Amino acid sequence: MTHSTSEAAPADFDFMIGDWQVRHRRLNARLTGCADWTEFSGTSSTWKILGGFGNVEDNVLHFPDGEVRAAAFRSFDMRSQAWAIWWLDARAPHALDVPVVGKFAGPIGRFFANDTLDGKPITVRFTWDANPGGNPRWEQAFSGDGGKTWETNWIMVFARL
Repeated sequence: MTHSTSEAAPADFDFMIGDWQVRHRRLNARLTGCADWTEFSGTSSTWKILGGFGNVEDNVLHFPDGEVRAAAFRSFDMRSQAWAIWWLDARAPHALDVPVVGKFAGPIGRFFANDTLDGKPITVRFTWDANPGGNPRWEQAFSGDGGKTWETNWIMVFARL
C-alpha cells in the first residue's frame, strides 16, 4: 500500500518510520519514591497518515506477565506548528490517554499534558530524541509539583529491524 505525502508535511517524526526492536525500561511505581525498574522487549512499526501530517506507531510490548498491544497516534497542527500524541492501550480499548502536545527543537521533541494519577493532578512529559546516527529514544516523566521536579518512569530505546 502506498501512502502519498504532501511536500509541506513536517519531517519531525520521519526518523521513526519503519520497523523496530524496542528495549523498554519501566519504573515499577510512579511518584512514590520507587527505585525498582522492570526491563522487557517489544516491537514497533510506524507509518505516515493524513498525507504526512500524522503517523501511527503500532506496538507489541512483551511485559513479564504477558503481551500487550498499544498504539500511538500523532498529528501535526499547521497553525500552532505543534504535534499532539495520543496513546491507546488494548487493555483499555475505548480510552485514549490525554494527548501530550509539543514541538521539536532540532532532534529533541518535548510534549506535555495535564493529567491525573491516582486521583491527583500531574503533568506528563514525553521526550523524543531522534538521535541522528544512533538509536531513537523516548522517555516519559511525571511531575506532581507542576513541573518543578520530574520523575522519569518509562524509557524506550529503538533499534531498526
